[in-house]
Amino acid sequence: MQERQWITARRNELDALAEQLTKELQEVQAEREELAIAERVLNRLAEQAQADLAAVAPVAAQAAGRAVLLIPNRSDAADETALPGDYRRILQLVRAADGPVQVRAVGEELGLEVAVRGKLEPLRAKLTKLADRGWLHKRPDGKFTARP
Repeated sequence: MQERQWITARRNELDALAEQLTKELQEVQAEREELAIAERVLNRLAEQAQADLAAVAPVAAQAAGRAVLLIPNRSDAADETALPGDYRRILQLVRAADGPVQVRAVGEELGLEVAVRGKLEPLRAKLTKLADRGWLHKRPDGKFTARP
């Protein structure tokens, strides 16, 4: 009789252990699914960031066999019409501001998702390029102002 009680007790222990392990397995599977989703989102963001960088990257083009800057230096251009449209729009927004502007403020005016840092980096690159070419001034605090 004692052996049957031991068998029953052991079966109950194993049933409880199986139930606990099933619960833990479900938690592990749920976390793995969340990680898979996070990985897909990160891959999409990386692809989008790569595409945004590719859109910003071309600095020179060929015209009559010579390399020309797509974003000319301010001193080389007669006026801002030499700039591509998106750069002209950025320049207009900075000029219209009451004072120095942050990248985030320009992004908001352009309708970008400013809560997503990846959306602002290509814009920051464009603002910096305009500053490097003499169209804007980049202050040490990272804000931009229009040059007179």
